[in-house]
This record gives sequence, structure tokens and C-alpha cells, in this order.
Amino acid sequence: MSADVRPIAPSELPAWLQTLNTGFLTPVRMTQSDVAQRFEHTDFARTQGAFDPATGRCVAAFRSFAQELTVPGGAAVVSSAVTNVAVLATHRRQGLLTRMMAAEIAAAQERGDVLSTLIAAEYPIYGRYGYGPAASVAEWEIDVPRTGLDRRAPAAGDGARIDYVDVAEVREVGPELHERLRRTTHGAVTRDARWWSVATGLEQMSYRPYKEAFHALYRSAAGEVEGLVTFRSDDRWTDSKVPLNTVQVEDLLAVTPGAQRALWRFLCSIDWVLKVRTGYRAPDDLVAQLLPDPRSARLLTSADFLWVRVLDVVRALRARTYAVPGVLVLEVVDAAGPAAGRYRLDAGSGDCERTDGSADLRLEVSALGSLYLGEESAVRLAALGRVTEERPGALALADAVFHTARRPWCPDVF
Repeated sequence: MSADVRPIAPSELPAWLQTLNTGFLTPVRMTQSDVAQRFEHTDFARTQGAFDPATGRCVAAFRSFAQELTVPGGAAVVSSAVTNVAVLATHRRQGLLTRMMAAEIAAAQERGDVLSTLIAAEYPIYGRYGYGPAASVAEWEIDVPRTGLDRRAPAAGDGARIDYVDVAEVREVGPELHERLRRTTHGAVTRDARWWSVATGLEQMSYRPYKEAFHALYRSAAGEVEGLVTFRSDDRWTDSKVPLNTVQVEDLLAVTPGAQRALWRFLCSIDWVLKVRTGYRAPDDLVAQLLPDPRSARLLTSADFLWVRVLDVVRALRARTYAVPGVLVLEVVDAAGPAAGRYRLDAGSGDCERTDGSADLRLEVSALGSLYLGEESAVRLAALGRVTEERPGALALADAVFHTARRPWCPDVF
């Protein structure tokens, strides 16, 4: 008999959480407090489980939640964020994820969501469900002594200042600062109140102890908060009492170039610190070029991060802006259904509508997800066999139309 795939009942949450932890190789015992906290923030209509008919046990987990994604031009698009996906090793290759994903896509379409998003733990899984890698990340390790920075010089000049702050002030000013950044950063997603509670230790799980961090705010000469950095440091010394500490940046938000420059200089000026790990940044982040010697920043990670699945092509393409005018007819192939069809995009007016006209480009919906935020090139996708040019010149026009001056960036794991 096939497993029963359905939204879980509130009483099944502890078993669902245990399945999730097992699937993610974190075999921990949930306390009543852990379950109570998750209960408060769980939308049971959007939390699926698969149950083995022989044992009644939960053997797979799946959850989604409401999210907004910033697209090129600054508009916020309603998205369904998929997370907490796990199938136990004993029940893989039985189509459980396919069934849960099909239920989620149908429900998202019914809700009127424009997109679906996720952070892929493994690359090969989600393309077959119509998701495409849409924003990448990079991480650098800065060798502080090699930067060429004068560590005695103030990090913030021209009347600006940087101050250490406590978590209460972070919770007070952080959400508004993040919203300012999100409105100008395509690829960024919303953070709810719980995000800030978890990030600052107000809400903690027994199996994931909160480690205190340092927080610093950058204020302009006018006193306006323009930057925030959260970081932790190890405590390493040689036998000869020489410090070898590394700072790990957990979050760095900067809404002006001055704030970004000052916060990186500040991190590189902290006594006893030899290395700074930047955390996940946009792949075209300026951090290395802000240093006198950019080679002092060694690239550690360059990888896909945010994946996008387009559900409503018309609303998605109408929401964003385009670099140049032009008209393209896109034939979108979508085996699951919601995005399939031909669409006429007028990049000059920003309008999009279904059409019976001849296609200029033919592409899988996953390729449209990769194009949508400006992360990928239509010419590259064609070389990979993911886009077919039906009219000569259409690939070049698509690249010009979907191009963005900066690459998309999603600062958040979800």
C-alpha cells in the first residue's frame, strides 16, 4: 500500500518534527518546550506528512509558508517558500516528495501565489519540479594582515560612527533596516518577527543552543542607521600567546556604500583578529574590491542558493522591470501545468499576456526561473540545452531584456 500523504494534525507535530530531524541527520529528542514553540508558528494546512500504512509512522515531512520576494525594479511578489523537506532513507524512491510537491503546487496556485521559492540542499532534486537556480551566493575569507588597511584609522569617517549594541536595539532597528535593503535588492525575501526572535536568542530550541554574538550599528553623520553587522569570533592562541582569531559574519546589512565600506573596515580592525569570513554574500559583492589588496580576500564558496519556480507567468513577468524595450514570445513548457503556454512580453510597457503567436524562445519553466531575477543568461541556457531559439536574434534580445546591473542576492536561509 502507498503511504498516506496529507496535512498533519496538530497532535502529529512531535512525530513530524522527529522525522524532520532524522531526515536532516540531527537525531535529537524534542522537549515539550521545543514542540510548543514550533506549534505556535506552524500553519498545519501547509505542513504535510507522509505516513506508512503498515506502521502509521510519519516517514516524510514538507512545509511551506507565505513569503514576499523582491524582483528587479523593487516590486514585492507573493511567493510560497518551501522548507523542511525530508524523506526518511527507508522510504525513498517511492514518489513521496513528488506527491507532496504536487499538492503544494496545486495549493499555491489555488492561493494565488505568483512564485514558489526554496533553498536547495541538494542540486539534482528540484529541477524536475520546475524550480531553477535563480540567485547564487559567495563567501570570502579575508586575510586581515594582507589587506593593506591602516588598522589605526577610524573605520567610519566624515562624522559617521559605529557602535556596539545589544540584542534589544537590534530587535528595535533591525527589521526596518532590513526592509530598506530588501526593497532595493532583487532576490531578497521578507523576514518576519520570529526571524528576529530566533536570530537574537529571544526564542531558542533545546537542541540548538544560542551562542551570543556581537552586534554593531553604523550611523551616518546625520544619525541615521544605515548598517548592521552581527558576528561571532573563535578564541585561538598559539603556545607563544599569539592570537589567531577568526571572525565569522552572521549578518551584514548595509543600505549605503559608505555603511558597507565602514563595516568591513571595522571588522578588519578588531584586535586579535587575523581572518574575517564574510558569510554568504552576493556573488558580485564589493567586499574584496573595498580592500587595498583585493587578493587578501580568498573565495571560499561560489554556489547556487535561491531557487525559483514560476507559477503565474503573466503576473510574474508584469511585476519586474526590464533593462531595454523589446517584444518576446515565450513558449513555456511545464509538465506540472500551471505555467505552460505561450506568453507575449512587451518589455517596453512591462505588459505580458497569453498569446497564440509564434514563439521566439521555447524553454522549460525551470529555465524561466533562472532567467527571472537576472541571474542567468539566455545564451548560456541555450548552450546547455535548456532554451531553444525559434527566431534568430531572440536569445540576444532576451539577454538584453532580462539583464540587471547587479546580480540577485538572497541574504537568508529558510
